[in-house]
Amino acid sequence: MTDHRRLLLVHAHPDDESSSTGATIARYCAEGAQVTLVTCTLGEEGEIVPNDLGHLSAGAGLATHRLDELHAAAKALGLSDYVRLGGDGRFHDSGMAHTEDGTATARDETTDTAFWNADLLEASLSLVSILRDRRPQVVISYDTFGMYGHPDHVMAHRVMTYACVLSGVHGYRPELGKPWCVSRTFWVTNGSEDMRTMLAAAKANGIDSLWGDIDIDGPLPPMITPSEDVDVRIPLGPYRANKVAALTAHHSQVNMEDPFWRLMTDIETLGESFRLATGTPMPDGTATDLFEGLELAP
Repeated sequence: MTDHRRLLLVHAHPDDESSSTGATIARYCAEGAQVTLVTCTLGEEGEIVPNDLGHLSAGAGLATHRLDELHAAAKALGLSDYVRLGGDGRFHDSGMAHTEDGTATARDETTDTAFWNADLLEASLSLVSILRDRRPQVVISYDTFGMYGHPDHVMAHRVMTYACVLSGVHGYRPELGKPWCVSRTFWVTNGSEDMRTMLAAAKANGIDSLWGDIDIDGPLPPMITPSEDVDVRIPLGPYRANKVAALTAHHSQVNMEDPFWRLMTDIETLGESFRLATGTPMPDGTATDLFEGLELAP
């Protein structure tokens, strides 16, 4: 039987696809769905984590290296269809600054080519052409705050949201393809129960600080959602190894010995969580399939 499920993800930088949606990508690829990854920048301003890559510096050299890492991560996830928004290097990593509350924000000064400074219509039309070509029923990106405030994540959210509207308008920019209406859009998040599990595991392993000073029973930071508000949760399950391999491929950005990454991937009961933003409502309760209840056409 032909699998008519088509999923498209819009991420800001190489490694974002693996950290927040690696198991999800691996699952749908393995099940035979069409999966497309759109990466908005090459991560030119990413913080270089390991000492052995200290010779790299922000800019073209790091971009080339991170693109190679993306190729390796995609292979680990079983992903063959992955593109950069507007083509390689069209939009550049904006970098970020840190706020007093631990979230991210835009730098005081950014380059003209930074994704944060991109013309929203131009960037969105680049995505419209991909949407109309791939015709996904489900599209995933970030929430209005970009999960933790990174300007490129916020811009990816805006581009995804605008493009999904424009894509379905009949007679609008016909040179970009036939109109296509997306059935559902989702925002990536972290469920509070999964975070409680990670914090408990950290405490049991003598790790005092896993992710700042989160009080899971107090007001939740933007990137954590109460579990009752999570619409779909994809268990790591048999795709945990794919996620680990993909994250390991992003060596410049991810230290797999860091307690956060280690616990995120060692605890098999964890999952990747999503909130429904627009489109066909989900069945009651937390689903385990982004496509649940959708009528799929070729």
